[in-house]
Formats: sequence, structure tokens, C-alpha cells
Amino acid sequence: MPYLKDKESGKSIGQISDEQLQFLIDHLEEETSTDRDYYLNETTIQMMEEAGADPGLIEMLRKALHNREGMEIEWTE
Repeated sequence: MPYLKDKESGKSIGQISDEQLQFLIDHLEEETSTDRDYYLNETTIQMMEEAGADPGLIEMLRKALHNREGMEIEWTE
């Protein structure tokens, strides 16, 4: 199963389902077809929530963002 990590610190954010990963891929901007990282801020998380993202994914991302203005996440298998 895929998992997310904070690209800056390298800390694990948590394991996600294949469906949650597909949601991220479908809704976030990729610079190339092999891109595995995304920039997030609260506005991005709200947009994903409004688009029907899994509540567990939203909670995980908000917890990881914490008090920062934005962050880069990376997924790996």
C-alpha cells in the first residue's frame, strides 16, 4: 500500500489506500507523468474535501500541515 511522507522532513504522514492515492493523483497538479510529490496548503485541502475526498485522508493531511502555511508531500509504495 502507498504511504505519504513530509518531503521536507522525511517524516511519515501515514499509509493511504490505493483509492486515496488515486484521488490525490486525479486532483493535484503533477509536473511530469512520474511526479510523486505535491504541494499542499489549507486551500488545497478544502478543495479536495469539497470534491469528495475520503474524510480520513483529509484528517491526515490537516494533521500533517498543522500550523504551516504549506508543505510538500511525497508518496511511495
